[in-house]
Amino acid sequence: MLCSKCRSSSIPAVHFKRPLPFPLTHRPVSFQTNTNAPNHADPFHQTSSSFSPSRLGPFTQVPESTHFNDPHSAHSFCSNALKVSAKMGFLREGKQLHGHVVKLGLYNLQSLQIQILNVYVKCKDFKNAQRLFGEMRKRNVVAWNTLISGLVNCWGNYESKLYLGFSYFRRMLLEAVGPDDITFNGLFRVCVNLNDVEIGRQLHCFVVKLGFGSNCFVGSALVDLYAKHGLVEDARCAFDFVLYRDLVLWNVMVYCYASNSLAKGAFGVFNLMRLEGVKGDEFTFSSLLSSCRTLGSCKPGKQIHGIIIREAFDSDVLVASALVDMYAKNDDIGDAWMAFDAMSIRNVVSWTTIIVGYGLHGKEKEAIGLLREMFREHLYPDELTLASIVSSCGNVSSASELMQVHAYMVKFGASKCFNLVVEPDLVTWTSLICAYAFHGLAEEATEVFEKMLAYDIMPDQIAFLAVLSACSHGGLIQKGLHYFKLMSNEYQIFQIQNIIPVSLTFLGELVF
Repeated sequence: MLCSKCRSSSIPAVHFKRPLPFPLTHRPVSFQTNTNAPNHADPFHQTSSSFSPSRLGPFTQVPESTHFNDPHSAHSFCSNALKVSAKMGFLREGKQLHGHVVKLGLYNLQSLQIQILNVYVKCKDFKNAQRLFGEMRKRNVVAWNTLISGLVNCWGNYESKLYLGFSYFRRMLLEAVGPDDITFNGLFRVCVNLNDVEIGRQLHCFVVKLGFGSNCFVGSALVDLYAKHGLVEDARCAFDFVLYRDLVLWNVMVYCYASNSLAKGAFGVFNLMRLEGVKGDEFTFSSLLSSCRTLGSCKPGKQIHGIIIREAFDSDVLVASALVDMYAKNDDIGDAWMAFDAMSIRNVVSWTTIIVGYGLHGKEKEAIGLLREMFREHLYPDELTLASIVSSCGNVSSASELMQVHAYMVKFGASKCFNLVVEPDLVTWTSLICAYAFHGLAEEATEVFEKMLAYDIMPDQIAFLAVLSACSHGGLIQKGLHYFKLMSNEYQIFQIQNIIPVSLTFLGELVF
């Protein structure tokens, strides 16, 4: 395969040293599969005579007896049960159904083979998926797509597995099976997960040669790939090439501009979208609102807010949270609160957004009050939420308030939360020390204090109060005395309120 530059955009053209086994046309065509496909694996048959559909009952009609009088009933039951097993991730039932299909003599039916393959792929049993795929005498485009799309859906974080997608695609071409829009959509998503835009460029040119460049489903994945690499012009070129655009493609293009801090471009696409009679959804409005933060003004956001109310999206949690964030980031904490207060349903994201908003506007006490209220609603922040709250509430001066914010941190995993803060300051370090001290983890508290000193962060009275308290409750008398002398002699901190009782505790324990 040789590459050169296409005349349009900067996409490399793909030239083949030998003719492809199927024609290059402007539209997808149907192709014959290779009936003599080689057997790449040993046969795998689950021949258990007992079939126990225990977990399938609530999802599909399970007959009292699995002995069927006619093939149609057997095929219908197995097909429905396999669909449920794949959707719910029931691997054990899927294997039993595999054996049942063999026992009923239906194993050579391609439709059932593909459904069994889908069960193994969805359940991440790739060993048996490969075995079954090797057994298939006929492999049509649906079978190949099941493997290729399954790789990105189920093994998106495993690079070696993702590259297998292109290996299968090459084998698919060699066996003269023509790809379709699902194939290319899956491959572009593989490129996104691999963070490899160069392969995506080559695939883009191949897509254009095969006549899929104007396909909306393929175009959505291609625009998303370019958007995530900041290639906005290439994304727009791919977008403009598509003749009939659905809402997903419009949303991806709006997101492309918004995620690359190009608010005017995002609003331009939105206006074009409305001119063509396409109404936005929650994803459209969320992207537009997120782009408003780069404008430094609430005016465009308020206009979008009006459209959101008219089209009844103001009750959507995703959109309402984006509204709160938009107002908070544009220094309008009053309207941010009004948008939050109007929400009938709130999740962790919406709570985090308003808490961080108050923290960034110097209203740390209100932010901590909202955090308590969030707990009362039985909603608990994750590590990212806690890291955001810690970063935003940087001016909290009371040790008791720090304790309230971070008592939850150790239960959840304080170190995980702390590691998410890009540039931890004195307040962040002290918060972690307080969290460990509060839960009686004295050794961990002193380790963090020492690390803070190593980073040349100067401790204040609250930091010393936290580490002295940890040493006192943890029985680390010598360490506590060392920190007491360090506080007095090196940092010149004397007789601060709340530190005297802790200091006396050390002196008393040292004497007795």
